Amino acid sequence: MTTLINNKSAAAGDSSTEHVTGEWLSVPELRLRDHRFTVPLDYSRGPHSSPKISVFAREVVAVGKEEQTLPYLLYLQGGPGFECMRPTESSGWIQKACEEFRVILMDQRGTGLSTPLSVSSMSQFKSAQELADFLKHFRADNIVNDAEFIRVRIVPNAGPWTILGQSYGGFCAVTYLSFAPQGLKQAFLTGGIPPIGDGCTADLVYRAGFEQVIKQNEKYYKRYPQDIKEVQELVNYLAEQEGGGVALPSGGILTPRGFQILGLSGLGSGAGFERMHYLFERVWEPTLVPGAPKRISYYFLSSFEKWLDFDTNPLYAIMHESIYCQGSASRWSAQRIRNEINDKFDAVKAAREGLPVLFTGEMIFPWMFDEIHALKPFKDVADILAEKKDWPPLYNVQALKDNKVPVAAAVYYEDMYVNFKLSTETASQIAGIRMWITNEFMHSGLRDGGGKVLDHLLGMLNGKKPLF
Repeated sequence: MTTLINNKSAAAGDSSTEHVTGEWLSVPELRLRDHRFTVPLDYSRGPHSSPKISVFAREVVAVGKEEQTLPYLLYLQGGPGFECMRPTESSGWIQKACEEFRVILMDQRGTGLSTPLSVSSMSQFKSAQELADFLKHFRADNIVNDAEFIRVRIVPNAGPWTILGQSYGGFCAVTYLSFAPQGLKQAFLTGGIPPIGDGCTADLVYRAGFEQVIKQNEKYYKRYPQDIKEVQELVNYLAEQEGGGVALPSGGILTPRGFQILGLSGLGSGAGFERMHYLFERVWEPTLVPGAPKRISYYFLSSFEKWLDFDTNPLYAIMHESIYCQGSASRWSAQRIRNEINDKFDAVKAAREGLPVLFTGEMIFPWMFDEIHALKPFKDVADILAEKKDWPPLYNVQALKDNKVPVAAAVYYEDMYVNFKLSTETASQIAGIRMWITNEFMHSGLRDGGGKVLDHLLGMLNGKKPLF
């Protein structure tokens, strides 16, 4: 059973150690203030018996509005396992939001300054099982618990606030609508409507995901047909090396199947195609001495690793499939679904037959914990979590059908990360939701579109956009 904190008891239990507020700081056209909260690791054990962790949130207002009475907007970051943005100036959606809101940027538990779970910090656990037992508390249900803990301490009179959920943050927002709607004034979702069926929905997600990834590959090679041969040459080179790949700067190995995961970032976000194409321009080291053997450039190998973020954000890989689980195990869903269609994603076979090599998308595979250096220590814990069946619920379908909170969602028609068809199926079960369906943006539309996406969603709920 999902446990959510009681607002009244939380507010009554305030202490100086539960919430520490920093001084105001400045960046161009914005004022920032840090908040640190001491929260239960496990809310089901109650505030006194559970171990504690720290959760960090940053308050953001336009310059001159520090003391004004403004409604609050909580931003829920994409992920899982990524910290919230760090504002350096007033621009993009933050600038738009600060026109009328006091924005709260919360580092979700395990990320940023919220008890960060890094490669080094997780090494403190003595066994994989001990770490798995700890990590089970780092999903959307407890992210919502943390948000409620913060809301009743930071919003005057513990009033409701608005939430904006991007990608996985949208998943968290739907969990919020399911279990704590009393804390919400309105909700905005951008590329973040999750599948909400019972059990584990990962198989549905990856079957749909592989279909969309194939389409994204086709579009990529149509734009950059010269890259077909470049990629084939690289895959053949990797396959011919002793051990089936080449060493990466960190100590991992780049194999043909590992190379394919470039699509995780390159195929689905704004400017991803361009970035990937320019990366392929510098695959090979120049031949400076006649007869010198061909080698992949250090630039390419280093850039490959930097694209993936697994060294700084390992939680993304470790927890990824668990975000789809309710009372059922994922059992390495992405790999099982890939096995069903493996011929299409067999990089070596495609390269040798002169066919385009297909990149994969937002999928985590078990062999990544053998080939990516930063993930190697977590192979056993990843296996434990993949077999875990007793995940608590993340959504309450009946509560969503009875929803009274105004909700507006940007749904991207060609979204590679959050499937359009699955999104609309879930939306049909959220009472009162208004959807803006567009192919003007990719999954990163909130970031790429300046203030346009948020402005459109605000208009949908404040009467500026007609219902029909």
